[in-house]
Amino acid sequence: MNRNLLFSAGAALAVCVGGSALTLAQNAAQPAGASLRPAASFSSIANQHDRSVALFTEMGKVLTSPRCMNCHPATERPRQGDLRKLHEPVVVRGNDGHGAAGLHCATCHGKQNFDPAGVPGDGHWALAPASMAWEGKTVGQICEQLKDQTRNGGRDLAALVKHVTTDTLVLWGWNPGGGRQPAPGTATEFGALMQAWADSGGACPAG
Repeated sequence: MNRNLLFSAGAALAVCVGGSALTLAQNAAQPAGASLRPAASFSSIANQHDRSVALFTEMGKVLTSPRCMNCHPATERPRQGDLRKLHEPVVVRGNDGHGAAGLHCATCHGKQNFDPAGVPGDGHWALAPASMAWEGKTVGQICEQLKDQTRNGGRDLAALVKHVTTDTLVLWGWNPGGGRQPAPGTATEFGALMQAWADSGGACPAG
């Protein structure tokens, strides 16, 4: 291995180690995740539109949690930790959401969590597309954005339900490791809420 390759590898390792130490500090002694109401508990709302809005409002607890918001930023930089601080070391979205050349997400993030260093991981660790930036938006705005097939990858409601119930990076939100607070409820409860929301017409909260 030549000197330049050794230097590059050493620099990348230093970046990852430094970021790991900061992440561990940010996530120390976090409380357990919040709960979600069961989808069945909304059946008492007779008006279908109102029931659909109420279901999505409950889903908003997950969508606005750090586990989702950190990777749906309004800027080119992700956030990290339960305090949602800007990612350290400095990284940017890059052309495909996997980071810029020379410091791709996979430089530090493996295919699974590495808890000894507090580094989260998944097989396709990446930022959400810029068209799916949720940071700073209301739950109603996020809802409209999710439904917009020009921004959501061409997904209809059934495809959205499939995405949130099968995509491993989405499901990571309930198994974040490293002392991070998981997304509210469970993945199964969230999937049931989203299915009930889709079945009731996919209405969005106002505002």
